[in-house]
Amino acid sequence: MQPVFVYTEASPNPNSMKFVLNFELVPQGLSFDYPDLASTQEEGKSSPLAGDLFQFPYVQRVFLASNFVTLTKDDATDWGEVILDTKQFLKIYFEENQPVFEQKTIDKNTTIVDTDSAAVRQIKTILDDYVRPAVESDGGAIAFHSFDENSGTVKVLLQGSCSGCPSSTLTLKAGIQNLLTQMVPQVKEVVAEGV
Repeated sequence: MQPVFVYTEASPNPNSMKFVLNFELVPQGLSFDYPDLASTQEEGKSSPLAGDLFQFPYVQRVFLASNFVTLTKDDATDWGEVILDTKQFLKIYFEENQPVFEQKTIDKNTTIVDTDSAAVRQIKTILDDYVRPAVESDGGAIAFHSFDENSGTVKVLLQGSCSGCPSSTLTLKAGIQNLLTQMVPQVKEVVAEGV
């Protein structure tokens, strides 16, 4: 068994912390967002790891992607008080070979399907190639939700540290919207769904 290393990275969201591991948790390109304990039991994305992390009273949201876990805490807790215990929990969890998921799942939101229009295919490709790597480096993800061909509005889902982040609106409008409107002429606006 390889040793388990966990280190932390702050994110732009002061309530979110990225816990990076020295191995892959989730296949590249997939991500799983758990806004509450009940969501860790949903069919197709059930996660014992996420469920166990919600046992910490300060955990408000769990996000899993690539080789990291992003935790979003409540406003009352200081990271300095809980970061070492959280790192230790993750280290022991993986040293004991506990599972991340009960079953493999597929993130259908970013998978290109035959029924997608040319514009939707282009939008999904841009989100995967340009946006996902940058946002994952901050401990979050932005997934495609829908595209209204008539209004030119792209809806995206903010996940991980992006959900509730003070700078997510700036990232959405100044970054992602500018990129998509320049690269896909049909796109006029990008908005966050369910925020």
